Amino acid sequence: MEVIIDKGCGLDVHKDTVASCVMGSGIKKEIRTFRTMTGDLYKLKEWLEEKGITHVAMESTGPYWKPVFNVLENSFEVVLVNARHIKNVPGRKTDVKDCEWICRLLRSGLLTASFVPPRPIRELRDLTRYRRKLTQAISSEKNRIQKVLEDANVKLSSVVSDTFGVSGSRMIEAIMTGDFDLDSIANLAVGRLKSKKDDLKKALEGHFRDHHRFMIQASLDHIESLEKIIAQLDQEISEKLKDYHREVELLQSIPGVKEQGAALIIAEIGADMDVFPTEGHLSSWAGMSPGNNESAGKKKAARRPTAIKI
Repeated sequence: MEVIIDKGCGLDVHKDTVASCVMGSGIKKEIRTFRTMTGDLYKLKEWLEEKGITHVAMESTGPYWKPVFNVLENSFEVVLVNARHIKNVPGRKTDVKDCEWICRLLRSGLLTASFVPPRPIRELRDLTRYRRKLTQAISSEKNRIQKVLEDANVKLSSVVSDTFGVSGSRMIEAIMTGDFDLDSIANLAVGRLKSKKDDLKKALEGHFRDHHRFMIQASLDHIESLEKIIAQLDQEISEKLKDYHREVELLQSIPGVKEQGAALIIAEIGADMDVFPTEGHLSSWAGMSPGNNESAGKKKAARRPTAIKI
């Protein structure tokens, strides 16, 4: 294979160890294994600097590549590669170690780097993804409350469009205090729901026991704690977005995109669009481009590619 990169290193990253292979002009092929403790990773960095390495390549293996990338990114041209792309390159011998194979592919220019945004964007991405997880957890707790109400045969959702809206929340709160006066609970309805008081009284008549109250209170307490964390995340996200004020404004000019949506977009694709040569590259990276499986003039079913989340 033709050599394009003079001095390179291939890393085979695991949870506790990272095997490294260096090759290049004036460098004898050498393979070393380092532990993944921070001090050991800096020893790896020093060794690569002594060898005059300019490019480093490794697979995106779970979360284990991240600390290695963080230590090396400011000193070398680090190429993070999809493991499937390495396996799809033919010619590998079974007696060649993974790190050596990665190094050979790197020096031959056969590796395509995955998109890794700069550190500020990666930190913003951690925040927005965590916020999304917590939002999903709140939805799960609300569904759990709904199931408990159904178990008690409290058919609130059959009358109220949003069980956790203003009216629904006030009614659930009244039920939790032990108030089972159907008239007083139905009177808590606001807006258009006031015209459905008779239906509300029928829906609220169930078999609500202490067990149901305990289960719902546990979910309500969890929701409250999650909402507090989300509020803290929103504050931290707003702080991170101060450097991308212009980009946030432009994204919010898109119909349907608000501040939270703009934060999600920036967190996933970054603010520098030069990393995507065309809009097609961006849609392909995001997993939105349909596959093309055609042979001898016949089109076959093709799966839509899945975005690789870093």
